[in-house]
Amino acid sequence: QVHLVESGGGLVQPGGSLRLSCAASGFTFSNYAMSWYRQAPGKERELVAAIRSAGGSTNYADSVKGRFTISRDNAKSTVYLQMSSLKPEDTAVYYCNANWIGVYIYWGQGTQVTVSS
Repeated sequence: QVHLVESGGGLVQPGGSLRLSCAASGFTFSNYAMSWYRQAPGKERELVAAIRSAGGSTNYADSVKGRFTISRDNAKSTVYLQMSSLKPEDTAVYYCNANWIGVYIYWGQGTQVTVSS
């Protein structure tokens, strides 16, 4: 059974940092591209960052470039999102996504990130 379990969300002040983790199980993690998406209230879910299965290639939404870093540890079947210089507009539920060439796609339950003073 596939599981993606996000953790690390919470309340942080503007300018602060958080690191999200997504622990995967039930599939061959190293074969999957991994991504983080987010959905703010009243908005569509959007791609934040993605990393290829081999871990060498990443891409980011323009809104987070230079502030967020995605990484993965295939030995631990875990993907991370290091978030720095957080802004109130980063407030959203953050979701972990696993994708094998568009054939198998899995989602986590999400973790809330709130940036507020």
